[in-house]
Amino acid sequence: MIKASPLNVAVVTGGHHYQVPEFHRLFHGLPGVAPTIQHMDDFTASPAAVRQAYDVVLFFTMLTEGPVDTAPWYCGKPLTALSELGQTQQGLVFLHHSILAYPQFAPWDQMVGMTGRQQFTYHLDQTLRLHVADQAHPITSGLADWDMVDETYTTPSLAPDSTLLLTTDHPNSMRHIAWTRQYRNARVFNFQSGHDGVAWANPNFQEILRRGIFWAAGRA
Repeated sequence: MIKASPLNVAVVTGGHHYQVPEFHRLFHGLPGVAPTIQHMDDFTASPAAVRQAYDVVLFFTMLTEGPVDTAPWYCGKPLTALSELGQTQQGLVFLHHSILAYPQFAPWDQMVGMTGRQQFTYHLDQTLRLHVADQAHPITSGLADWDMVDETYTTPSLAPDSTLLLTTDHPNSMRHIAWTRQYRNARVFNFQSGHDGVAWANPNFQEILRRGIFWAAGRA
């Protein structure tokens, strides 16, 4: 039996600090995932052939201005690079605060399935119950509801053409926690969870993230 090669995943950061050792430990510990962690400047400054060679692009960004192609030379052409997303079947994953990035950029609205994203509140260190809303989907199949500690957001409603996977009834959180979408030719997985090392260490969080990456890549 031929063993499947690991998924090459661009993990793109920028616009928000994070716990570096724990973040690297998370992605390098996901079975079957070969992460390349990089800042948005490095991703958008790379040639198109390099960007499009990844099986999945995962965003952990909270850049709010732009994107524009008139950025400093070391940023490449962010508007062009991000506008090309979805032209291929390369998977897309939006993790935690990346669902709030580029609130004035319409393609980002379409990828995450929300408009008016500049209107949000956040609540740190909330203990919330996550409910599996779709037991048949490959990302959530066989999983039971669980509790975890994480940062929550309140945001506008989710577009109706999304497939809802995880929900919560927490009073300080939006209801939708994980959902999938189609953007052009790309599968898109959105996951609101994942603020810090406490959330990243949760085994259910890790499993959902791993499955979401594989699903986005078309391997589930």
